[in-house]
Amino acid sequence: MSLYERLRPALFRLPAETAHSLAQTALQAGQRAPIANRLEERYRVEDGRLSVDAFGQRFPNPTGVAAGFDKNGRFPLALASLGFGHVEIGGVTADPQPGNPRPRMFRLPEDEAIINRMGFNNDGADRVGARLETTDHPGIPMGVNIGKSKATPPERAPEDYRYTYRRLADHGDFFVVNVSSPNTPGLRDLQGESHLRGILTALQGAGADPLLVKLSPDLTEGATEDALEVVEDLELDGVIATNTSTERPDDLRGRHRDETGGLSGRPIEPRATDAIRFIAERTDVPIVGVGGVFTAEDAYRKIRAGAILVQLYTGLVYRGPSIAREINEGLLDLLDRDGFETVEDAVGADLD
Repeated sequence: MSLYERLRPALFRLPAETAHSLAQTALQAGQRAPIANRLEERYRVEDGRLSVDAFGQRFPNPTGVAAGFDKNGRFPLALASLGFGHVEIGGVTADPQPGNPRPRMFRLPEDEAIINRMGFNNDGADRVGARLETTDHPGIPMGVNIGKSKATPPERAPEDYRYTYRRLADHGDFFVVNVSSPNTPGLRDLQGESHLRGILTALQGAGADPLLVKLSPDLTEGATEDALEVVEDLELDGVIATNTSTERPDDLRGRHRDETGGLSGRPIEPRATDAIRFIAERTDVPIVGVGGVFTAEDAYRKIRAGAILVQLYTGLVYRGPSIAREINEGLLDLLDRDGFETVEDAVGADLD
């Protein structure tokens, strides 16, 4: 049994957000050498078959950390030391904001799931930008997830997103427009064709590149196709599929299953993978697959469905710091089993 498996029962007796704060503190401490060097020796998997070229970057492996885990860019170096191939910080908003009232994060251990209604709590673009100016680059591609400030009306959303981008432009290797979080009132309405086009055009005009958009798993097929038309028209660099879901499967067992907010983890894995396949069948832009990634098999399904990279958050909460190593080692076995030379060779293997 790993150290994390021994500690997890005690951590899970704490409120979810309290435990997450403790994990953040530990990760910040873990960024200091020689601790970081020891973590790299333990968790990093070095194998050229895992490397991926996407968004003008070289990713050492396809397994990354999704936005939301490190909202304020406090410990990207520690996440790199745990063997991840990229990290996405944020969501960052132009204004600092406290988010929604607590409690706002709930575990569903029976379902290996989390429901959160955090509400884009973050330090704001100015403070996050200042922090990154004094922080070493993690040595792996780092994305910046940009959200809309809660107080900003929809008609001023392009200006709001543009301000955050300009404050963080020098620090990200790719930039993600978040219009799909369910926890900021009205945000998901920005996935509509008109609003989305205005936001993305403003960011491109400010120089945002590479630029991706993160979509909701709850969009109808027609709404997804409308969003993809904007992606194609504006020649965006990629799509992240998907964000958390407000839908609740009938078989959820956790006592917090009726809490409002976005559901992540095991229960949304099939839906997220279906969304990747739906998108991959309709566009050639690279896809980052998110939703219910706990094992190499989970990651591999998304890759075969069309994702060139995968991200996780909830899996890290339930499986602990060894998850990237376990996924990457498992992917090598799956590639060998199916006769693929590299991860890139397996991308979209299940598409018709």
